[in-house]
Amino acid sequence: MRLLILGAGGIGGYYGARLAEAGVDVTFLVRPARAERLARDGLTLTSPLGDVRRPVAFVTDASETFDAVLLSCKAYDLDSAIDAVRPAVAPETLVLPLLNGVRHLDALDAAFGRERVLGGVAHIGVTMAADGTIRHLNKLHRFVLGARDPAQEARAAALHAELLKGGFAPELSADVMQDMWEKFTMLAAFAGLTCLMRAPVGAIMQTDDGPAIAQALLDECAAVSAANGHVPREAFLAQSLGMLTAAGSPATASMLRDVESGGRTEHDHILGDLRDRGRAAGVAVPTLALAYAHMQAYAARKAAEAG
Repeated sequence: MRLLILGAGGIGGYYGARLAEAGVDVTFLVRPARAERLARDGLTLTSPLGDVRRPVAFVTDASETFDAVLLSCKAYDLDSAIDAVRPAVAPETLVLPLLNGVRHLDALDAAFGRERVLGGVAHIGVTMAADGTIRHLNKLHRFVLGARDPAQEARAAALHAELLKGGFAPELSADVMQDMWEKFTMLAAFAGLTCLMRAPVGAIMQTDDGPAIAQALLDECAAVSAANGHVPREAFLAQSLGMLTAAGSPATASMLRDVESGGRTEHDHILGDLRDRGRAAGVAVPTLALAYAHMQAYAARKAAEAG
């Protein structure tokens, strides 16, 4: 299969590097500045699971079609991402989004047709350094994909077989929407907690009410997921609570790292969307609403400072 990956940043760069190293036919769709760096230096990945440094195929505009397109952009770049990859999507092309949350599915279905859009989840700690190096922060690189409709199952299985060559053990889920909602639940609680407190988990757990706030956020997010037809599994909830309350943990959500660097965040797509879905279902989400208001205030202040 011929694969197109939008961007060669953290997530796309990591999985794309693994696939390219394994000989899979991968092309990156990148902006001109990134193209210049890839032409000069190749793609560099540093990881506890093994480094990669190699030349890769790339284009700055999609002028031909591919068998599958992987999207790993930020939610606020989704509209431009859709425009960028549209020429690469043929009638039989699969579109595999690895964005956080679930709101992006509506936009992708409208753009490409629901029959082409799979579900996907990436659980990975990764960032791109100023020099373009992809830095894998730990050994976690979980990748989940699956059909959202029975008619997609054969093509999803074929894509899964191709992705297996990359060595990151992608999972072909029988219920990918459950997997997506569980990550949505965990991420909203994690981002809400660390952004609201502006601190890593370990520091929050040293406060009098930190553990109770973490529990409240997880409970609210899980209740919204359940009200939307995806009751979180007990093992998932236990694992999530353990991560959110781990003593001494240096963990912070990427949303907080974006705040600390003065960047844009996905608070509308994660915290805001889950809050709205909760309210629409009649679920009380006071702690989640507080976390979202905190991030809205951050964005409003940034906008005012920018003039």
